[in-house]
Amino acid sequence: MPIPIEDYALIGDAHSAALVGRNGSIDWLCFPRFDSPACFAALLGGAEYGRWLIAPQAKNCSVRRKYRDGTLILETEFSSDEGTVRILDFMPLSDVRQDVVRLVQGLSGQVAMRMELAIRFDYGATMPWVRRSEDSLLAGTGPYMLELRSSVPVRGQHMRTVALFKICQNEQVAFSLNCRPSYEAAPPALDQEQALAATEEGWRQWSGQCSYRGRWRNEVIRSLITLKALIYKPTGGIIAAPTTSLPERMDGARNWDYRYCWLRDATFTLNAMLVAGYRDEAIAWREWLQRAVGGPQDAQVLYSVTGERKLDERVLEWLPGYAGAGPVRIGNAASRQLQLDVYGEIMDTLHLARAVGLEPDAQAWQIQNTLLRFLESNWSQPDEGIWEVRGPRRHFTHSKMMAWVAFDRAVKDVEEFGLEGPVERWRHVRDTIHAQVCARGFDARRNAFVQSYDSDHLDASLLLMPQVGFLPPSDPRVRGTIEAIERDLVVDGLVLRYSTAAHVDALPPGESTFLPCSFWLADSLVALGRREEGEALFERLLALRNDVGLLSEEYDPQARHMLGNFPQALTHMALINTACLLSISAARAEQTYQRGERPAAASQIPELHKRY
Repeated sequence: MPIPIEDYALIGDAHSAALVGRNGSIDWLCFPRFDSPACFAALLGGAEYGRWLIAPQAKNCSVRRKYRDGTLILETEFSSDEGTVRILDFMPLSDVRQDVVRLVQGLSGQVAMRMELAIRFDYGATMPWVRRSEDSLLAGTGPYMLELRSSVPVRGQHMRTVALFKICQNEQVAFSLNCRPSYEAAPPALDQEQALAATEEGWRQWSGQCSYRGRWRNEVIRSLITLKALIYKPTGGIIAAPTTSLPERMDGARNWDYRYCWLRDATFTLNAMLVAGYRDEAIAWREWLQRAVGGPQDAQVLYSVTGERKLDERVLEWLPGYAGAGPVRIGNAASRQLQLDVYGEIMDTLHLARAVGLEPDAQAWQIQNTLLRFLESNWSQPDEGIWEVRGPRRHFTHSKMMAWVAFDRAVKDVEEFGLEGPVERWRHVRDTIHAQVCARGFDARRNAFVQSYDSDHLDASLLLMPQVGFLPPSDPRVRGTIEAIERDLVVDGLVLRYSTAAHVDALPPGESTFLPCSFWLADSLVALGRREEGEALFERLLALRNDVGLLSEEYDPQARHMLGNFPQALTHMALINTACLLSISAARAEQTYQRGERPAAASQIPELHKRY
């Protein structure tokens, strides 16, 4: 059996990322970028599909882990009868090279250690050609070469590279793994100590810019660092998660590749970044958006980190999947879906960017006008919705609500920032959508807005209704929706997205609780004036984080394990949003609800800040 998902930690360099287990094994790494084929894929099948293990030879070790404050540098301490050893794992922040560095430090006693490196390119399918070159080991096949440097001797054993060594107090053994194109000359040997110091300084300088000063500052900073690690620095694209096919339930089918840039997830993330005062990331993402979306009138749901649109989905038959829960998919067929809500998310985020004073960009407004023309002609169409159902298209209420957001923010951009556009026509479309949603998306019998027109199923995405300003929390229909979700979609205090027994998504029924929706419920409780209950739920969600502060997409409250791709940007964004909401006064939150702004953004919008 593999180790639990929550036993992994993340390291990254803003180009790619790796998952490091509590057992000292790097079980997932895609080089040179997030969506490249993995060279370590043990996460989805076992050690034979590639991993990099460094751990004591003793079996029964106690383990403690933490990140260095304000950084993505992981410290893992193993203690046994022999002594204590620390492993520092990090990926240096560099624009000219890519490395994984592992420093083994003796803290006490004399500890027998084992290093085992199994490189398997193409998600475990391809065995590399390994050879020695002076003081390093080279492993390559096709376009990329990995180079291992070690301060202790290594040897081949059973198609792996191993090293057995002992480390005493105050000693250090260093390993580094460099990735480069196979046709390029080797870079100079990395100065690991210098790289460690520079990486620590870089992360602390970035995390120190956080403008959030509320009660949960440490938790917010850890989530911000996680989000930052999921941004592809060369382009500004933001991935949803660094993994593929971690199951949403352990008997398979609901396994997806999240190593791409969903417009929706990215806009949620940018909202969180802007709330915490990070403007450069917003500017970079706006530029990425303009490059990716520019041209076609219809925005694609997701893109690659560099903006490619073609992301065909296929199954890797040779990989059994995490704990045997296949299939393992790469690519994502959702890229071909129609999801109308993304237009609202784009418009909402670019409106917030203007509100917090980002440098104006005329091209962004031109693209928004183009997207609005498409949406004006297509908002009345059925779509696959926020949850990317693979069943028939429906008139999802959340999708229509977010189409309303798109036109509402366009009207506000004209009114508040003097931009030009057919504002009267946009007002008319906005009002038409609002009336239709209230007429067809509300079930009077249930006293709740429902998942799709003329259905009676609930959907937790509608918890966002007061947050985006569609209706105020004081509206009895909003209150009724929140209370209905509490009754019918809550399991052990956590929230399901919707009932999979309704067969809306054309997949086998059964799914665990969805952590972002659980944060949204906390927000909704605050909106209803049930602040103590909202805070209690928030504290419970914080307690679900693993020992280094990371969260996945879903959580099984019965088995008490995380599920789904990990770590999940949408979950960490929701954490930041709820912390900010709980850190402003109830009066300020209520006033921003009335204005139709996201309440957590209130302290970052200058005119709101002056008013309150």
